[in-house]
This record gives sequence, structure tokens and C-alpha cells, in this order.
Amino acid sequence: MIILISLGIEGTAEKTGVGIVDSDGNILAMAGKQLFPEEGGIHPRIAAEHHAHWIPKLIPQAIEESGLSYSDIDLISFSQGPGLGPALRIVATSARSLALSLDKPIIGVNHCIGHVEVGKLDTGAVNPVSLYVSGGNSQVIAYESGRYRIFGETLDIAIGNCLDHFGRETGLGHPGGPVVEKLAKKGSYIDLPYVVKGMDFSFSGLLSAALREAQKGTPMEDICFSLQETAFSMLVEVTERALSHTQKDEVMLCGGVSANSRLREMLKTMSEEHGAKFYMPEMKLCGDNGVMIAWLGLLMYNEFGPMDLSQTGIIQKFRTDEVDIPWVDNTKSYLKLSDDLIAKGAESNIVKSSYLGQKAVLKDRISKSYRIPEIDNKIRKARTKEEAKLLSDAKRAGVKTPVLYDVDLENKSILMEEIDGKMVKDVIDEKLSFEIGSQISKLHGAGIIHGDITSSNIMLQDDRLVFLDFGLGRYSDLDEDKAVDLLVLKKSLQSIDYNLALKYFDAILDGYDNDSVANKISDVESRGRYTH
Repeated sequence: MIILISLGIEGTAEKTGVGIVDSDGNILAMAGKQLFPEEGGIHPRIAAEHHAHWIPKLIPQAIEESGLSYSDIDLISFSQGPGLGPALRIVATSARSLALSLDKPIIGVNHCIGHVEVGKLDTGAVNPVSLYVSGGNSQVIAYESGRYRIFGETLDIAIGNCLDHFGRETGLGHPGGPVVEKLAKKGSYIDLPYVVKGMDFSFSGLLSAALREAQKGTPMEDICFSLQETAFSMLVEVTERALSHTQKDEVMLCGGVSANSRLREMLKTMSEEHGAKFYMPEMKLCGDNGVMIAWLGLLMYNEFGPMDLSQTGIIQKFRTDEVDIPWVDNTKSYLKLSDDLIAKGAESNIVKSSYLGQKAVLKDRISKSYRIPEIDNKIRKARTKEEAKLLSDAKRAGVKTPVLYDVDLENKSILMEEIDGKMVKDVIDEKLSFEIGSQISKLHGAGIIHGDITSSNIMLQDDRLVFLDFGLGRYSDLDEDKAVDLLVLKKSLQSIDYNLALKYFDAILDGYDNDSVANKISDVESRGRYTH
């Protein structure tokens, strides 16, 4: 087999990187420079100037480190997006110039997928659920139906951006993450907002609350501890939900925020609780680097060949799920449940039980050892109490839910009717999709946001739909919240059969019959919240 050698150029934000990799996965060179702004955040023009200055210096440095000559390079790879527009343009122009001068093929790649693929290369992970966290991106990514799908993402700002913004506003400096981590080791918990909406998370409200605490004079160590614990618990919870839904047996952490030891510890603990293997690439490969671009370039080139120069324009809002990934080994293992356990979800264990001679299930909202007790107890108690009320109110809205037998707030558990039926994910069609939309419309009409509408949380019993698991539910009349609720279902359907998912979701929207909310879905999807 012929060994190909790829030179990759990275420059989506403040880091400039050049890497050289061969098609056996050997890293031959890795050179880079990071921009440290004197004040404020990363300015796109200054980042572009930084790349323009350093790329011509880093390329010969990488060539020298590799021990190769320019003629040995077989492919020029570059980060095509997502990222800062001016920065991406410098990278693309540099790559085109190099490819033309050396008369070598060129290929542009997705920056986010580069993080996942170099992580797999370094760790040996085969088919993980990946938590990708950086300054500009926060995504929970897993392979399904030919592409990497985004199972969860930020609804506003990325976690790295959140920590950096806090650092700048409070005088801790940029980047904020390392300083926050250091101060957090001496802090105690103060109550801050915890915002998980289905499979997505939001950091803007948390950031604002942390800044208000700083203005009030709350000890900085306490704010940093609470900000970090709250934000990371949100990230790990959504990763856990994706792991539970996909039933994969590997979890990987990647991206620059992986440097935080507390986040690594929390994600490793969660993985072990589910019997999944935890992976994290070598730290130098977690931040933005040229090696990941060079390696992904080789993977893409082997499948699709080179790009024409006309295809090498930048894609500032380049979605992770816009790229075909035919090389992934879709192997996944399924964990065997104990006989008394009906299901092990992200949040609860569902255990067989009985009530007055009737078959019942006990939803045991189990403690999460990755969360500190203050956050864990608050969330479990609040969600148990709210779920019991939502189950009753949903019935009043005309939506079938399990009969509620008992609520135990001390043990954070609910005893309810066992539903004997089929999961919607196993029987869904367009007719059933229309009825699902109609039922969700009833919930939303009563101001009920389910919070976790997936194809596993709806069952068909005697030709009637039954909605389960209101554990993330709440009350809201906002179109935004209703749209996010429906988007959880859309992502769930895409994990079953991506090609049919859009057809089913269209039928759901027909049954839902609310143009205002449907338009808001498009708005939420197109915000570009997944870019730098």
C-alpha cells in the first residue's frame, strides 16, 4: 500500500497550526503559535493577521521537523470552517498558494470533525459519543447513518467562550478557563442557574448570574467553583443522555477545554457508571492544531479524492453533520441490564414493581457521583416534584400518560403504571407521526414543555400514544421553548433513520399545525450557534 503524506493548515480562531501526518497515522511534525490578545476577546482581523504572519514561518518549520522535503508532500489540507471569516480566508489562501506552487492536490475539511478523528487516531476509540468543547464550539457528537450527528449543542455561547468572557469581565484575564479552574479548587458552592433543554444546553444565563455575583462581591473562588461545577454538570448530563440513547460503549472528550482536569474527571466518572470506556487524546492534540487537519484530509482524500480549486472557498458556518463519513466503523456494544431493571436511562433507573396488585414501575432518579451533592440534590428533587405535576397536567390536556401511584421526594422516586406497548421508534410511520404532532400540540397548548421528547419516550398502547418521562419538563408558553422541544424529537428521529427522519418530522409538524413555532424551529437551527 502506498503511504501518502499530508500537510495540514489550521487557523479557525486564535491558534495557527501546521502539521504533517502520513496515511498510517504517524505524526511527522507539529508546529503552532497561539495569539494572546492584550485585552478583550479574539478580534477576527487580528487573528487573520496572526495567521498571515505565522503560516509562512510554520510551514518550513514543520517540513524541517519532519525530515522531509516539499516534494515528499502528497496532499495539502486546510480547515475550511467553521470559524472566524477573516482567519479562514487567510488559511484557505495559504493552502491554495502552497498547493499551486508545489503542484499538489488540495482538500478542505471540517474543523470539528478534525478534533474527533485525531482523537480516535490517538486513543484507539472506534465509535464513541464525543463531547467536543472549545472556545467557539460545544457539541455532543456521535456517528449515525453515514455522518457525525450533533445530539446536543449550545443554544447560545460555547463553554470556552463562557469561561473566557467571565475571565475578561472580572479581570482574571484571557483565556479564562485555566484561571477559573485554579480558583475553583479553593471555592464552595453558591446557587447558579442550571439550564439543560432536552439535548441542548445554555450558558448565557449562567454567565450573567456569575457576573452578578462578582459585582456583589461574592468571593471569586466560590463563583469559579460554582460556575465550573454547574457548566460541566450540564455538559456531562447531555453527553450521558446521548450515550444512553445511542447505546454506544465509548465516550471521548476533545477540544481545548479538555485541558480542565475537573471536566475530565466528571466525564470519566459518568462513563464508568454506564460501563463505557472513556478516552481523551494527548493534551497537545486537544487544542486546535494542524495535525488534526492533515489527518482528516487524508481520510477525506482516500474516500473522495482532491477538491477542485473552485470548491476550496471557506464555509464559516460549516456544520458537523454536513459531511459524509463513510470510513467510520459503526461497531457498538450493548450493555446487559440486570433482570429487575427495565431500562437504565441518563437520569433514572426504571425498575419493575407493583402497586395494589397492579404491575408498576419505579422511576428511581439516581444520584450522579459526577455532580457535587448540592447540585445533584437540587436537580433530582426539583425534577421529581415537577415531573409528578406535569404527568397530571398532561392528562388534563388530553394526552395519555402513565397513572401516577406515589411520589417519594426524599428518595427522588416516582411509582407509576407500567405501560405495556411498543416504543414509537420501532413502529413509527407518517400516519403515526401526524398523531404525535397533534398530541405534542395539546401539551404545548397547555403550556407544558416535555423537555425530552424522543422516540424512546413515546409508546403505542392499544393504538393510543402514551407520553413517558417528563423528567426534564417545565412550564412555558414561549415559542422558543416549544421549538427546542420539537427539535429534540427531530434529532431523536435522525438517529433512527436519517433519510426518513425529515419525512416523519414534516408529518409531525403537519399534525402540530402551528406556523409560528415551525418558523421558530428554522430560526433556532440557523443561528450559527455552533461556530466561533
